[in-house]
Amino acid sequence: MENSQKLAVIIGGSGFVGRYVVRELAKQGWRVRVAVRNPNLAGFLQPMGTVGQIQLVQANIRYPQSVEAACVGADVVVNLVGILAQTSRQKFDSVQVLGAQSVAKAAAKAGAKACVHLSAIGADVNSNSDYARTKALGEQAVLKEFPNAVILRPSLVFGAEDGFFNLFAKLASFLPILPLIGGGETRFQPVYVGDVAKAIVAACNEETKMGVIYELGGAEVKSFKALLQLTLQHTHRKNILVSLPFFAAKIQAWFLQKLPNPMLTVDQVKLLETDNVVSETAVKEKRTLQGLGIVPTSLSLILPTYLWRYRVNGQFAKEEILQD
Repeated sequence: MENSQKLAVIIGGSGFVGRYVVRELAKQGWRVRVAVRNPNLAGFLQPMGTVGQIQLVQANIRYPQSVEAACVGADVVVNLVGILAQTSRQKFDSVQVLGAQSVAKAAAKAGAKACVHLSAIGADVNSNSDYARTKALGEQAVLKEFPNAVILRPSLVFGAEDGFFNLFAKLASFLPILPLIGGGETRFQPVYVGDVAKAIVAACNEETKMGVIYELGGAEVKSFKALLQLTLQHTHRKNILVSLPFFAAKIQAWFLQKLPNPMLTVDQVKLLETDNVVSETAVKEKRTLQGLGIVPTSLSLILPTYLWRYRVNGQFAKEEILQD
């Protein structure tokens, strides 16, 4: 498809969701400027478009001037930057509140027609989780700077590079027991990363209502326990699932979060205390994937395409017929 004159600036475009957004925009002929901290590590994005269609620039969401420079001339600005756990340099407030505000402010200054901000289901200023609280504060900051911004809140996002199914499939390959935090009763509505990308591109094309918060959930609502069971089924494992009360999980997480790359933090355990599904209000008001005309992709169609790598015999292991 020939490149158009429309320019989309993707802040954090080399991440899990970002690579799908870049590919989708390139397919539709957008010029895409990907702003990342390390452009040298994002070269894999350029073959997704024609020569010169995808440009890589340096920007750090914690430095407003770099974000402002990256957004010059943008028709639409998309912010995909977020963190699941804090580090010595990356803090929830600096990334998900002040950083989000900087992006929206830069989009407004650049005269962009649209600003799209990726948040998360569960965002709540009154949440006990710092992650959820700062996600909500970030949304408020974005709408203050760019009142017509479109906010997208996905549930658990899955796909070949995800951090959930890959993590537990990997753990299952060497741990005989997997923990069911809080008894595994927390409900999720996993949404395919490709569907999230389509929703973001729909917002870029101004096919969404402006200044509105959309909630993106997949085709199925499943408990944490059911998701682990599904992971074991697709990896042909028979690990034991053991219930772990929230208080015990928090004690474990307190020690684990001291590690350089923690698998679990206390704040993440707090997130698991609340269901992560699309609200009835969003469904009624058509602020969902279906409301955008996007049919959610089923877990059963995607999980086998990448979880095979965790089977004992890899891709040569026969796939079993799974019953939902």
